[in-house]
Amino acid sequence: MLTFNRVHGKNACARLFQKLTIHTAIVAALTGYGAASAQGSSTIEPSIVSGRILVMPRPGLPDEALGLLLRENGATRHRRFGAGDLRIVDLPVGAERAMVNRLSGHPHLKFAELDRTVNVALATTDPYLGSEWHLHKIGALEAWDTTLGAGITIAILDTGVNSAHPDLVGTMVSGWNVVDNNSNTSDVHGHGTKVAGTAAASANNSIGVAGVAGGAKIMPIRISDATGGATYSAMAAGLTWAADRGARVANISYVAASSAAVLNAAAYLKSKGGLVTTSAGNYGTNANIAASVSMIPVSATTAADGLAGWSSYGSFVAISAPGEGIYTTLADGGYGAVSGTSFSSPITAGVIALMMSARPDLSSSSIEKVLYSSAVDLGVAGRDQYFGYG
Repeated sequence: MLTFNRVHGKNACARLFQKLTIHTAIVAALTGYGAASAQGSSTIEPSIVSGRILVMPRPGLPDEALGLLLRENGATRHRRFGAGDLRIVDLPVGAERAMVNRLSGHPHLKFAELDRTVNVALATTDPYLGSEWHLHKIGALEAWDTTLGAGITIAILDTGVNSAHPDLVGTMVSGWNVVDNNSNTSDVHGHGTKVAGTAAASANNSIGVAGVAGGAKIMPIRISDATGGATYSAMAAGLTWAADRGARVANISYVAASSAAVLNAAAYLKSKGGLVTTSAGNYGTNANIAASVSMIPVSATTAADGLAGWSSYGSFVAISAPGEGIYTTLADGGYGAVSGTSFSSPITAGVIALMMSARPDLSSSSIEKVLYSSAVDLGVAGRDQYFGYG
C-alpha cells in the first residue's frame, strides 16, 4: 500500500530522477550497435498532407497583409487556432512544396513548412500479464512518499482515451477532439489509452496498474484519425488548446520534434509554465533531427539497462526512459504489456508531473534543468545521441 506521511521535498525528487535511467554499460555493448550502424542516418519521412501547409508570420504583420501575401502565392484560405499565431493555409493540391519553397525565406514569415501525417510511435504489443518493472527502475515508489502528482494536469495528445477504463475513470478532465472539432475524445485506435495509463493511471485504488503520476489528472486531446496517424497541424492545435486550459505537462507519443509548427506550439505551452515530452521514434536509426529547447524528446531503454534496439536516436534526444514491456491500460478495459518510445515519453511526462506537484514553486525551466542534471549520465560523458542527458 502506498503511504503519504513523509514529505521529503526536493531531495526525494532528486532521488527519483537519479534513477530515471540506468548507469551501467555503453549502448554499443548492450544493443549490438557497431561503429557503422551508430553512424546510420536513415529515417522514414512522414507523408505530406495534400492541399495544406503551415505558416507562422513574424510579429507586427497585419492580418490583411498576411492574407494578401498568401493569396499572391496561391493560397485559397488561411486560418489560425487558439491564441497562437500559427496559420493553416489551404491551397491547390500538388502546390504544397512549391509554395513552401517560395515562402520559406520571406522576411515577414518565421517559417513555412509542409503539414505531415505521423504514425504513432508504437513498436510492439504483448497481451500477456507483466509487471511494472519500470516504476522500480525510475524510483517511482520512493517518490510517491512525497507526491502522486496531485494538482497537475497531463495533456495526452493521441488517438483519444477510453475514459470509462476502471483505472482512468477518476483521472479525466475535459478534453478536445481536434480532428472533428468537438468534445468526443473516445479512443478510435487504442494507442492513446495505453499512453494515458502509462503516465497517470490511478494509483492506490486497489485495482489494475499505477501510472507514474497516479494522482495527476489526464486531459485527453484526440489528434489522430482511426488509423492512428496525426498531422503536425493537429499536434500544434492540440498543444495550443491544452496550454490555454492550464495543462502543465503535455505528451505527444509521435515523432514531433522535426516540425517548426509543433515546436512553436510547445514553446507556447512552455511560456505558460508547462513542458512537452515527445517520442524519439522506433526506427532504430539516427533520426537526423536538430536539438531544440521547446520539447523533451525521449529515447527508450530496456529492463537490461540498454538502449532498445528499435529506439531512434540522434542529437535531438534530451533524455531516456524505460520503453520495453511497459504494463498499462488497454482500450478494451483490460491491461497488457506494450513497447515503444510511445511509452518512454509518457513515463517522462509522469516524472515531470511528480516534480511539478512536489515543487510548485519551480518554473518549467527549473524543472527541466533538475530533470537533466539529476539523471544518471549514460554512454559518453555529457549529453549524447543515445540517452541525451541520461
